[in-house]
Amino acid sequence: MSTDDELLDSSSSGTHSANTADTSLQSSPLLNPKVIVALPTPFFPASLEEEDPNRQCPPLPSTFPPLPYNETPRTAAQVDVQTPDAWIKRDPGLIRLTGKHPFNTEGVLSAVFDAGFLTPAHLHVVRNHGAVPQISPNTAYAEWKIEIHGLVTRPIILSVQDLARLFTVRTLPMTLCCAGNRRKEQNVVRKSLGFDWGSAGVSTSLWTGVYLADILDYVGVDKRRAKHVIFEGADTNLPKGPYGTSQRLTWAMNREKGMLIAWAMNGLPLEPDHGFPVRLIVPGQIGGRMVKWLTRIEVSEIESNHYLHYWDNKVLPMTLTPEQARNEPKWWYDPSYIITELNVNSVIAKPAHAETLFVSTSQGTCDEKSYTLRGFGYAGGGRRVTRIEISLDEGSTWALADVEYPEDKYRETAYEHPIYGLIDLTDRDTCFCWCFWSWTISVSTLAQSDVVTLRAMDEAMNIQPRDMYLNATSMLNNWWFRVAIRKEKCEDGVLLTFEHPAPVGEQPFPGWMERMRTAGEDFLNPKFGNNNELSQKIVGSKSSHQNEEVSMVLPDVVRKISPEEMEKQGRERSWFVVNNEVYDATNYLDEHPGGPDSILLMAGQDATEDFMAIHSSDAKKKLAEYHIGTLSAPLRPQASTVIQRGLDAPFLDSKTWETVSLISIKRVNHDSLIYRFVFPPGAEKQLLGLPVGQHVFVRLRRKDTGEVIQRAYTPVSWRHVKGEIEFLIKLYLPCAQWPVGGKMSMGFDSLQIGDSVEIKGPLGLFVWLGRGMASWRGAERKLREIGMVYGGSGITPILQVLRAILHDDGDAETKIYLISANKTEEDILCREEIEALVTKNGLRLSVYYVLSSTETLTEVWTQGRGRVDEEVLRRYLPDPPGERTGDDSVNGGKMILSCGPPGMIEHLRNSLRQIGWDVERDLVVF
Repeated sequence: MSTDDELLDSSSSGTHSANTADTSLQSSPLLNPKVIVALPTPFFPASLEEEDPNRQCPPLPSTFPPLPYNETPRTAAQVDVQTPDAWIKRDPGLIRLTGKHPFNTEGVLSAVFDAGFLTPAHLHVVRNHGAVPQISPNTAYAEWKIEIHGLVTRPIILSVQDLARLFTVRTLPMTLCCAGNRRKEQNVVRKSLGFDWGSAGVSTSLWTGVYLADILDYVGVDKRRAKHVIFEGADTNLPKGPYGTSQRLTWAMNREKGMLIAWAMNGLPLEPDHGFPVRLIVPGQIGGRMVKWLTRIEVSEIESNHYLHYWDNKVLPMTLTPEQARNEPKWWYDPSYIITELNVNSVIAKPAHAETLFVSTSQGTCDEKSYTLRGFGYAGGGRRVTRIEISLDEGSTWALADVEYPEDKYRETAYEHPIYGLIDLTDRDTCFCWCFWSWTISVSTLAQSDVVTLRAMDEAMNIQPRDMYLNATSMLNNWWFRVAIRKEKCEDGVLLTFEHPAPVGEQPFPGWMERMRTAGEDFLNPKFGNNNELSQKIVGSKSSHQNEEVSMVLPDVVRKISPEEMEKQGRERSWFVVNNEVYDATNYLDEHPGGPDSILLMAGQDATEDFMAIHSSDAKKKLAEYHIGTLSAPLRPQASTVIQRGLDAPFLDSKTWETVSLISIKRVNHDSLIYRFVFPPGAEKQLLGLPVGQHVFVRLRRKDTGEVIQRAYTPVSWRHVKGEIEFLIKLYLPCAQWPVGGKMSMGFDSLQIGDSVEIKGPLGLFVWLGRGMASWRGAERKLREIGMVYGGSGITPILQVLRAILHDDGDAETKIYLISANKTEEDILCREEIEALVTKNGLRLSVYYVLSSTETLTEVWTQGRGRVDEEVLRRYLPDPPGERTGDDSVNGGKMILSCGPPGMIEHLRNSLRQIGWDVERDLVVF
């Protein structure tokens, strides 16, 4: 394992960062042949599928945000029976905002929020102006036509099948939000020209289709004359013609805008309410710009003249009343008032409206339990929400909430799939999705407040305003989101009841805006301080949340878990214990910064000491997400490994930290040293017991800060050596680039002869078994060719496997192709040993060095200069496996082993995919 991964990036490894965007369409719109998409025929939405009523989203790698669980309705709702939409199956739990028909709906806020980053189709927001076109799924894929015409060189009519065949299919995550979201709050003030929306008129999904820009390139646009692109849907039953709208041509032809002609949602065909079979998707804009049931695309000199393009989706001046706006058409034709991009907004989802919370005041002490407020924020135009702030004193002071951006997980790697096509945000800076925020305080602190106030800011410094911008259409309402806290004195405490401003649907009681209106209060300048007497009764509470101890539990989790259940599940799943509380981190394995082995090593055990010693307050807050219960009794103590094992047993034990003492330090080059440690008395004749390809944890306490730190390393000592272990450590000491140096580096640098560190292991998912056999993720594989790519001190696991293969008398066939990436010649570690292996095994081992710091190189240097790119990988690694017809354990196979900084590994993954490797199966990253 390489050292101090937190400091390493592509600039230090001799490789460059990933840049895997598909640029082939700049010159040709033809499909990249490596992203073959073959959608099923017939092309059934899940709700119309008879054979598979429980169809779920096609799986994606666990590194991406989890896919939603679909509870697809199986029957039509009774309320739709007498409407033109009687054939459509809809979730009965959705909140219908315009009665029976047309269907305009949002989900219950808590249900939409609890569904996660991606919203299932049955909970997704819907805006329909009339009846849904009834289209046969048996013919939709091949026979539904989109006419593309106007100021183009080559007018054409395309089916969905044609789109998938002609262009690169892509999937983008995008938040779709109605411009009327939160409209009811304005309708409480005065009835506007639009119907009520609550705060859940927003959803996020993966949308699959082709770039609109690719289609426009294909047909050829007359850019001298054309200024707009017009879209029209098939909902021809509307009183004033089908729904249509338009986009600026410059935006439509800009791939950074991400406009898609889309046919799938979360990997499944669009549902009828969401535009089946094909629709327009426009990231960062209001939902009203995204035409469903798309039939026509026209390139034009003028914008759309569709009725609802003009008479909808406007924010008119505040001075204009709804009555004036209805009677004075001139306002609707003024381009100054059109809405395209969303504005910045945020919502409190937890606590929910009407949620209650009891705060104990018995015996003069306050209730010190914690509560985590949660919600989401979003912005428009691709702008990132950069901060979300919360106030408990009506905006006098503010605190920063913790914000998570699940969308960023798609930026880490590109991925190709036969249904989703290409998922690749690696070169995108735009943010088209909502983010999630959280803020944890004690319930006693919460109980001192009369209102929780929320606001968000985006990267253009747009911020939610304090006051409402009252407009005739009540669109883009984004004043501060406030949740009132009502208090009721009861025995031994106070009951808190939370009120949202103006919730929609059936509710136990109205929101605080409606309550204040009934009471004749000024709800546009609300004052919530009516509970001061009760607030004072909550004694001993803290004045600032910032002094709160971090809570690592979920207050509503009450499950009791026995030691027997813990031990059993701990072997099958990643359960562990911290402070007597049980956590299941199975879903966090791939996300964990220290890798999955850091968690797997503690499965079924009490990890309190390790976790509390090395994790930050942020990590402790995150731990609460995985809280599943409390131990009903202490775990049974682990048997003492010192008593059980004899001289023939390995020194390492995966359950116990073992102490080793430093006896020598040997400098290798200007920044790398070998630290040699010996086992304690009585273990001098024991082997380390580390399988080839695996690692150990090293834990030490820094002398300067007292901080306990641990990292995974692969020793460089020979595995047959007894009583000792050696680590090759590259030091990252303070410098201009890293003013504080590396955490672990600084700890090693302060070690003196006689000092001790602790080790524990083994850990890792790869093991070289010998005689050409490897075990990877529990499956044995026969390998005949192995590629190895490493940067800097990433040589350590590579070296162990090299030794094992080339010193194996039972293996004379396995071939190795090694690429070593470094800055300078001086940085090539273990070079003497590597070249000795080349001399002895020249027919089986090839080595290619690449140096990124080329200014000091002379003509004598004949190997790689610059960075490891795709060409180097093609030339100096084995060819990727062809079509597999059998099991690797029988027929032999190929694999790539790698170790290096994150930037190098990310670039390697993407380049190998381009070459044709199956990186999920054949790439091992140490």
